[in-house]
Amino acid sequence: MSNRLFQRIVHQMRESIDRVIGVVDDGATVIACSDLAKIGETFEYLSLTPGEGAVPFVRDNYTFKPFGSTARPEFGVFVEGTDEIASQFCKILSISFASVKQYYDEKYDRSNFIRNVILDNILPGDIYVKARELHFNVDASRVALLIRIVSSSDISAFDVIQNLFPDKQKDFVFNINETDLVLVKEIKPGIEPRDLEKLARSIVDTLGSEFYTKVVIGIGTAVVGVKDLAKSFKESQVALEVGKVFDTDKAIISYDNLGIARLIYQLPTTLCDMFLREVFKKGSIESLDHETLFTIQKFFENNLNVSETSRKLFVHRNTLVYRLEKIRKLTGLDLREFDHAIVFKVALMVKKYMVTNPVKY
Repeated sequence: MSNRLFQRIVHQMRESIDRVIGVVDDGATVIACSDLAKIGETFEYLSLTPGEGAVPFVRDNYTFKPFGSTARPEFGVFVEGTDEIASQFCKILSISFASVKQYYDEKYDRSNFIRNVILDNILPGDIYVKARELHFNVDASRVALLIRIVSSSDISAFDVIQNLFPDKQKDFVFNINETDLVLVKEIKPGIEPRDLEKLARSIVDTLGSEFYTKVVIGIGTAVVGVKDLAKSFKESQVALEVGKVFDTDKAIISYDNLGIARLIYQLPTTLCDMFLREVFKKGSIESLDHETLFTIQKFFENNLNVSETSRKLFVHRNTLVYRLEKIRKLTGLDLREFDHAIVFKVALMVKKYMVTNPVKY
């Protein structure tokens, strides 16, 4: 907030108010005053506490009234005198200065600008105009991370993340709702996705180990230019939503690594239901028990290698072959054949998707 703006308003009002008026910051230092000699002075023993924000109060022959944040006022207006007129002037001035501050913050605050960009609350044609007003670097590489709080302690995750990324000229943190926060991080051009995952891991580990707060993080793709930040944010949302379905055990989901899951998530449920009916014999997928499904999972993880899978499962090779043959008889798909394995893998993912998004007739 510019002190010169406060001083300009005080200067305009001094002819209408025949008393010394001014503004102090949260350290009780005068930053604007109709008596220029007082600028820079500090009122000793003055504290702009939250409890004193409701009504004017008197100190050192002046009447004060804080304004700004209700939780912790950033400024206070003061008027010479301790009478009712001084109190009334204080109330009027605090409203005026608070309105000016709000307007200034909305117009010039970079965090608010970034928030409007990623939420599509600003017209595309206005983005670069606004960026020039704020002297905002529009050519930097940035990425959006959506941080969702799963369980928390009394510690504010917002405050923790802000402390982790204190450079407010490059990194921006803000709340979307009660559980979701966004970090817009300036990054080096050409950064690798694994480096972004390391960044996200540091957030997850810090919140979890030091503050007992569990979070999951969706990572959008890195973009160049402020206009595409909305795209990166939407991708981080998709990453979390797809992760809820296909990667429930992961705390970090990157849009770049969603693979075929992203495609399945965008398919209509009616089409998915039709696909499952065509791939699997009626009731065959439901007849697969937990042990069989676990065997299939390990078989895929070991690239359809029978010997390696049997070793990892601690079973004889013939036992695994028997299980695979049993699956072929039940479903009509031989997982040892590459084409059949692909169909089966996709079908299992579609089935998982259908559990969370059943067909509505």
